Amino acid sequence: MFHRHRLLKSVTVVLGLMFAANLAGAECRPDTVHLRGDWGKARFSVEVADNASERARGLMERPSMPLSAGMLFVYHQTRPVSFWMRNTLIPLDMIFLDENGVVVNVHHNAIPLDETLIPSRAPTRYVLEVNAGLSKALGITKGTELRHPSVVQTNAAWRCADPE
Repeated sequence: MFHRHRLLKSVTVVLGLMFAANLAGAECRPDTVHLRGDWGKARFSVEVADNASERARGLMERPSMPLSAGMLFVYHQTRPVSFWMRNTLIPLDMIFLDENGVVVNVHHNAIPLDETLIPSRAPTRYVLEVNAGLSKALGITKGTELRHPSVVQTNAAWRCADPE
């Protein structure tokens, strides 16, 4: 119970900082993703995995990740994908997005070291991994939009040039 209380308190503090951040005029940068939905907006600092070796390595063997951080997996074709947690030590939420940068599925709380395949359940072009529990805490669901320069801008639901 104490661990859960401490996690919820940490998530609340980080979420407050993320919501308080001035997103107006925020640049569309490779190291940052913005998310928006009926629930509001959020920003994560990300590493981008956009080639086969980076995607295969992902977040493996890392003992922790800051709450406001994540990893964005970029594929060059839209297709069903599957992930697993082999050698991944941190519980994660996996946010699957289509070619427009729109969430098509969220897998909550992927279990560290579990080799069970986690399917996208829909054609996917991008996957955002964040710390487990943040998707529910923020309200990220199907239809949430992601803004990042890796999203093909002619297709993007939320383009880099669009106002906040």
